Amino acid sequence: MSDIKLNVEGLNVHFVNGHRHTHAVRDVSFTLGREKLAIVGESGSGKSTVGRSLLKLHPPSARLCAKAMRFDGIDLLTASENVMRKVRGQRISMVMQDPKYSLNPVVKVGEQIAEAFLAHHKASRREARERVLEMLAKVHIRDPQRVYNLYPHEVSGGMGQRIMIAMMVITRPEVIIADEPTSALDVSVRQQVLGVLEELVEQQQMGLIFVSHDLNLVRNYCDRVLVMYAGRVVESLAACDLHHAEHPYTRGLLAALPSMDNRRERLPVLQRDPLWLTC
Repeated sequence: MSDIKLNVEGLNVHFVNGHRHTHAVRDVSFTLGREKLAIVGESGSGKSTVGRSLLKLHPPSARLCAKAMRFDGIDLLTASENVMRKVRGQRISMVMQDPKYSLNPVVKVGEQIAEAFLAHHKASRREARERVLEMLAKVHIRDPQRVYNLYPHEVSGGMGQRIMIAMMVITRPEVIIADEPTSALDVSVRQQVLGVLEELVEQQQMGLIFVSHDLNLVRNYCDRVLVMYAGRVVESLAACDLHHAEHPYTRGLLAALPSMDNRRERLPVLQRDPLWLTC
């Protein structure tokens, strides 16, 4: 790995709600270069919270602390809101999980992508429209002129995800955080969306943080994997070496995957050890 873009050391995230205190992310550390890094784990393990922390997208009740959280010389932890506005969208983009909830239902999708472009570039509306049409074609949407004028409810799930990718990539960011971008898609459409992301990452030399719960997917798609349990990173290894995982949690997740080659009447239930919370 070369050209480190992100360096995170000892990230902790706390949520405070009245007298209730939740320690959601515990001492997470990693680096990101020009690569595809997966963060995997069960729901509630803290993987999406890590991604949102990088852009400081948490509510006021969140408390972030870390030894380091740096991006290209910028201390994200102490950066002002003015600095973060220049980072969000333009240099680090985040593809949300479901376009139905991420796109404005009353604005045409092309205009929403153009708005994202104009927020970070000085250009005319005409120039922005041309750039949007180019980007829609780049994410393999046929007839970009027609799709530009559609509303979100008029597009399919797969097309909606490609539109979201176009919106996040049109600013040519250096890092993309993709938060389970294919979880609601069928297999054929999922492969198309993954292909689009991979093509853009390679063409624009970006770093990708791929948040997922699908171990089989990240094993074949990503370069490295961080496995999270209860807010902690319990294992970090190359994606191609997942079958050599050593932590019992990772091995338990892999054992619970169904297999066409190894048919079982009942999949095993993951047995958790309280010690995983402390070591």
